[in-house]
Amino acid sequence: MTATFLLGAISAASFAAALFFLRFRRDTGDSLFTAFAFFFLVEAINRIALLYMPHPNEGSPWIYVARLVALVLLLGVIVHKNYGRKA
Repeated sequence: MTATFLLGAISAASFAAALFFLRFRRDTGDSLFTAFAFFFLVEAINRIALLYMPHPNEGSPWIYVARLVALVLLLGVIVHKNYGRKA
């Protein structure tokens, strides 16, 4: 019961963070905010998916694959922002 509540709270907070980053993206036009919004959206979806698993386990490979994809995208945007072509 407590684990369900905490997973719901974490997913709601991650979704709220994604919405904030999307708002910052709209205001500034910076693609880094889009990458952060995508990362937090993936985190929210992961936590919701854990709620519906019959035996929730943070060590599931699919959870880590989704996080890895989001983090690689985030890292790629950071590298592109720092070393990419200057406008």
